[in-house]
Amino acid sequence: MTRRHLSQDRTYREMVRPGTDEVRFQVAVEQTDLLVVAETDLSVEISSFVTRVRGDIKNWILFHPQFLESLVPVPVPDSAPEIVRCMARAAEICGVGPMAAVAGAVSQAVADEFVSRSPNILIENGGDTYLHSTHERVVALLPEPESGAMMGLRIEKDGFPASICASSATIGHSLSLGHGDLVAVRARSGAFADAAATHLCNMLGSAADLGPVLERTRQLADKGLQGIFAQCNGKLAAWGELELVALG
Repeated sequence: MTRRHLSQDRTYREMVRPGTDEVRFQVAVEQTDLLVVAETDLSVEISSFVTRVRGDIKNWILFHPQFLESLVPVPVPDSAPEIVRCMARAAEICGVGPMAAVAGAVSQAVADEFVSRSPNILIENGGDTYLHSTHERVVALLPEPESGAMMGLRIEKDGFPASICASSATIGHSLSLGHGDLVAVRARSGAFADAAATHLCNMLGSAADLGPVLERTRQLADKGLQGIFAQCNGKLAAWGELELVALG
């Protein structure tokens, strides 16, 4: 298997086009690197919030190292920080380690914290996106970085908030146990979408596994999974509340 790392400058972000009344900016705190589209520049405030959220996760890991290392769910008590509990719940549903939900959980935490100041806000965190929006949006899919994004998911005006989280065995640095080119999951919960994308991508050993992946997707629908796009060895599968559109 060849893993095609995205460049550290994340050139795919150049495709993001803010609206006429929106601004785009980057927030980087240690390993967390966010692209934000909002109605005003909130970079200072978001940086402070991300530092606080990361502190909650890091402090929990300091005394519970299995939360970082485990590839299976880890129970946490009700006294744990909210974001830790959110990650643990998503991991339990999907049968993965809690860190499989971290990017989606952070994206939603930031978006929810600042939506009152910017009703239109998009947080992209290494391919995991959370959006609040007052109008239709299109989220690009990137199964092959060399070819660029040729397809996207259209999200209708009344479909927000929405999370689109992606997992891949061939793109990026995150651990994947499968061989899928790309699995993108739509859900309301960022942590759940992230954990589900990891879980379903882990199932893709070959294109023949696309059927079982769709079956598992249907089982997760009552947990909040709204749709999936999956690609493996050039074969595609999609299910649920997805409208695929060509990107010119």
